[in-house]
Amino acid sequence: MSEVDVHGPWVVAVGDAQLSADELDPQDVLAGEPATASRELMSATGTADLGIWEITEGTVTDVEADELFVVLSGSATIAFEDGPTLEVGPGDACRLKAGQRTVWTVHETLRKVYAIVS
Repeated sequence: MSEVDVHGPWVVAVGDAQLSADELDPQDVLAGEPATASRELMSATGTADLGIWEITEGTVTDVEADELFVVLSGSATIAFEDGPTLEVGPGDACRLKAGQRTVWTVHETLRKVYAIVS
């Protein structure tokens, strides 16, 4: 399936979906050689973006968007600058708030399905 019809029913095998490589800012990489890839499933301009995202092993910093995601495979530790440290793995749902500063330590290539609200 190449494109999702946002107005009709659709299905995507997210665990096997082909993703396109993204660029990580080298300044965000703290350890290892992580790489990211993604595929947008749906974009409702000004409302929400839905997609699949993957990151390989390593440690990166990020400033989060307002997001809900479910981990499909892999595992990571997400440390929040002013908050908790979360361990996430397959089947876990996680809520992130816009502006939170995090450090992701990816132990095993992590793939997630996300919804980002604008």
